[in-house]
Amino acid sequence: MESFVKETTKMMQVQIDVIDQKLDLGIKNVRDELNVKVDDKVGELELKLKEVSGTTENLEKLMGEFREKNWVSKDELENMLEEYRKMKGSSEVDEKSLDEFRIYAREIVEKEIEKHAADGLGRVDYALASGGARVVKHSEPFIMKSGSGDVFSLLTNRNAGSSDADKILTPSFGEPGQCFPLKGDKGFVQILLRTAIIPEAVTLEHVAKSVAYDRSSAPKNCRISGWLHDKKGTDLEADREKMFLLTEFIYDLDKSNAQTFDVLESASSRVVDMIRFDFTSNHGKPHTCIYRLRVHGREPSSLVMQS
Repeated sequence: MESFVKETTKMMQVQIDVIDQKLDLGIKNVRDELNVKVDDKVGELELKLKEVSGTTENLEKLMGEFREKNWVSKDELENMLEEYRKMKGSSEVDEKSLDEFRIYAREIVEKEIEKHAADGLGRVDYALASGGARVVKHSEPFIMKSGSGDVFSLLTNRNAGSSDADKILTPSFGEPGQCFPLKGDKGFVQILLRTAIIPEAVTLEHVAKSVAYDRSSAPKNCRISGWLHDKKGTDLEADREKMFLLTEFIYDLDKSNAQTFDVLESASSRVVDMIRFDFTSNHGKPHTCIYRLRVHGREPSSLVMQS
């Protein structure tokens, strides 16, 4: 009996060992399968992350290119991307949609470039000489001495309304010297616009720093006034009693050569067709050069004109 029990116990132990081995093998296989699946999933996840990272890098690179070229600001580009997502009805930006967005953004930028290339600002100028505006009066011009080596042409007419005055109403394309120089660091120019408008902003332009010989002749402290003149009358001085302030500003040499200033809220609904530009200082020269003055706004309805 004792021998039988020992034999049976031994056989049971063998079976238990076999079962343990099978369990170990099964657990190992399951573990290996799980490891493989986990590795596969990790690999897929890493691949997806790389794709997302690559897409993000491409998008950031694209945005960087736009920013470097100064075509659009970061905020404008982000707004452009948001508009694109709304248009597509999706918040995802994959490789395909990134290419589409690149085309979409380029089209918008090209339209903006085309608009601004027309006259630099993309805003209507009602003080443009070729559009019918003209200088009707100004302070004493600066007369250059013959052989002085200065880039200005010699002025021979000291009277109001010099023919050279219309230079400030004409694009100079950034060429140094293509301006109207006035004597001293104080003066004025009076301009009849091409038509009556509700003024919105004015732009004062000087020669760009990159091509200028000397920019100290630029106006500094400036004031723009306006009024609706009496077309039947001829007395400009009496007519000027209706003048009111549009805006005051300082032309900053450290900023863009074409600087735009909004009119005061108190003047933003009034109608003008006459503009007076006064400067009370410049940046150091004994004369002051005005390269171009632009006046922006909108044409009023006949109802507004009659009120």
